[in-house]
Amino acid sequence: MTNRHGIEVITRGVCVVDGYLLLCHGRGHANTYLPGGHIEKGESAATALTREIKEELGVVAHVGAFLGAVENRFEQKGREIDEINLLFELSIPGLLPGEEVRSAEDWLDFRWERLDNLEAAALEPRAAVALLRSLADPDRQTVGWGSNYDR
Repeated sequence: MTNRHGIEVITRGVCVVDGYLLLCHGRGHANTYLPGGHIEKGESAATALTREIKEELGVVAHVGAFLGAVENRFEQKGREIDEINLLFELSIPGLLPGEEVRSAEDWLDFRWERLDNLEAAALEPRAAVALLRSLADPDRQTVGWGSNYDR
């Protein structure tokens, strides 16, 4: 969904199993991102994430707690994009690190990456890396926030 200000609203899943995080990337691209996609008009973020995972992987996922948000600005095909990424816990029965993750879409691939290796995974938005690390803190009391905007 793009709101009237031109900001895209994205829902993303944080699927962590045994210290590994599920990531996706467009075939032929080096950067990775969390699975998910755009929220459609009239759709909740959790419903959109469930729909996106069904489209991308062909499986039913379980959306858990809201973890935080990351605002992001980047350039794509010569156009500046502004987005807000809403991050949720995500579990996908049957998917395990070390096993092939089959994409239901021919332009998208998935892979597992160790949580301590996210910089090497070229995870976008970059601000999500710090947020994801903070989630491991057992004393964390609030949802996370990240931004790559200059203040």
